[in-house]
Amino acid sequence: MAERSPQTLANHVKIDPPFHYFVLPVFAISWVVSVFFLVRHPGFLHFWIVIFNTAIIVAVIRARQYALKVQDRVIRLEERLRLSALLPESLRPQIAKLREDQLIALRFASDEELPALVERTLSANLSRADIKKAIQHWRPDYWRV
Repeated sequence: MAERSPQTLANHVKIDPPFHYFVLPVFAISWVVSVFFLVRHPGFLHFWIVIFNTAIIVAVIRARQYALKVQDRVIRLEERLRLSALLPESLRPQIAKLREDQLIALRFASDEELPALVERTLSANLSRADIKKAIQHWRPDYWRV
């Protein structure tokens, strides 16, 4: 089995080829074709096909968003547990002040740099992008879809 390349800020975004390069284009092309036929041959059937294709696209995108939201909830729980184990006693009460997007970004920080980065995040109210840019030793997350 081939080894994975180290994950970094530059390459951590996950593209799912079957979804991004097949499913979405097929539905998008189908929708455009259905609109084309509606314009060229107006009628209830072509109108209904556009509505149906729109509903399918919305359902597919929403299904993916729901899965990503569940992953975000799991990441949030994992990170709160990780923070409660790694942070000094003085910082543990501050865990609840971290926003969801901050917790999700902090998952990439190594255990060694996490306490200082959490303190900096809380004091400067860092954004997800700022947190990721501040990470020196990247902790990969290969399981995200």
